[in-house]
Amino acid sequence: MTTLTLDPEDDVAVALEPLDAGRDLGGWRTAEAIPAGHKVAVKAVARGGVVRKYGQAIGVAAEDVRPGDWVHVHNLRMDEGLPRQAAAESLRRAPAARGATFQGYRRASARWGTRNTIAILTSVNCSATVARRIADAFPKDQLPEGVDEVVAYTHSGGCGGGFEGGDVRLLQRTLAGYARHPNVAGVLMVGLGCEANQTPDWLAREGLEAGPGLRLVSIQEAGGASRAIEQGRAAVADLIARAAGARRETAPAAALVLGLQCGGSDGWSGLTANPALGAAVDRLVAEGGSALLSETPEIWGAEHLLMARAASSEVADRLQARLDWWADYAARNGMELNNNPSPGNLKGGLTTILEKSLGAVAKAGSAPLMDVIGYAEPVQVQGLSFMDSPGYDPCSATGQIASGASLIAFTTGRGSIFGSKPAPCLKIASNGRLASWMDEDMDVDASPVLSGAPVADVGELIFARLLALASGEPSRSEALGIGDHEFVPWQTGAYL
Repeated sequence: MTTLTLDPEDDVAVALEPLDAGRDLGGWRTAEAIPAGHKVAVKAVARGGVVRKYGQAIGVAAEDVRPGDWVHVHNLRMDEGLPRQAAAESLRRAPAARGATFQGYRRASARWGTRNTIAILTSVNCSATVARRIADAFPKDQLPEGVDEVVAYTHSGGCGGGFEGGDVRLLQRTLAGYARHPNVAGVLMVGLGCEANQTPDWLAREGLEAGPGLRLVSIQEAGGASRAIEQGRAAVADLIARAAGARRETAPAAALVLGLQCGGSDGWSGLTANPALGAAVDRLVAEGGSALLSETPEIWGAEHLLMARAASSEVADRLQARLDWWADYAARNGMELNNNPSPGNLKGGLTTILEKSLGAVAKAGSAPLMDVIGYAEPVQVQGLSFMDSPGYDPCSATGQIASGASLIAFTTGRGSIFGSKPAPCLKIASNGRLASWMDEDMDVDASPVLSGAPVADVGELIFARLLALASGEPSRSEALGIGDHEFVPWQTGAYL
């Protein structure tokens, strides 16, 4: 088999291998060379006609398309007025629960952690270097048993915007989410002292207070950088001693919250890695666990599939409200939502945001959509929720972790090296070449789906790897030490 047609209504198939010009494909021949993972027309489509993939509209023909033509940016264009076809079976039968467990850390909040880390949080960019100097004093290989890591989370915000503006509140919500995260055993908050983001003022509003497990250091009050570093190191040493006694215990898979991400997607992502991750999500939800789909600009054109699964009209309305906000946000900034796919996505075979979104939504499996929450807002219900965020992976994952994601699953076709802390990240390759070429970065190879392996079977493999990751097995990105600099809180406003 050299091509794969995903739905009987499709006008295109996916090339499973590079196709030379003149290749006989059973009654018609390729008009030109077509790269693997790209689309080849299997039906004639007149100029202006709708082109379908996944049984859904992905664009309109910019010129007459004949069977055997390569279908890509030169002859397929975006049209936001395309018809949306409801899925024939928007909800598959849920798998049965099997009592899955993992080895986690029991927290006083009644939540379970998958890691036992010390977090050094910064209220403002001005305290970034001090925070990193504090963390540098505690190398991972010199920590006592039971403590995974000391991580400094620095960022570029905290001042320069409005004192009570949206970005400051958004940053506070994000920092609070990390401070109370079940993977964090102790917190040091480092500030300068004069920033807009005055730490003591908002801790109570976020349900936090300074104490033995949450220490505060102000550089100005300490008498400068070196004294603040000294104070911070003493505080972290105490936090490590408090955390060192923690041991893993058997916990139900229902305690897990999984953040869903994709980046560097290609033409295979919507066929292999994303549907397989969706099958793993269905398993997790069946066990009572939770999952977070995000990246609002990357569900554009596929939102009707999620709305058909909404648990209530209120949930569907909240999702539509976020999409409306993004349409306005893009217009105000002189952008179009179809500026996505990225150059790498295009090279990998994706052409329009509609095509990319249809594949991306597959990560969420088939469970009902139970809730829609804002960026970094806490997960409120069991099952599948949607968290509003940009499509920029580090920023989106930061919000998911602040919302409570204890694990991240990240699909890629081009080869993202993303990693995250304190929630470890499992990376899933959409194709075999990537899985072997970047084997030090990829955790799971989903390409057997193209050779006939059932999507559900690959989903079971991913689910098993997630449980192992939750139990302490390091991901490839953890082994490489990636994740310290991927803390990217969302900034939406003006800086003066």
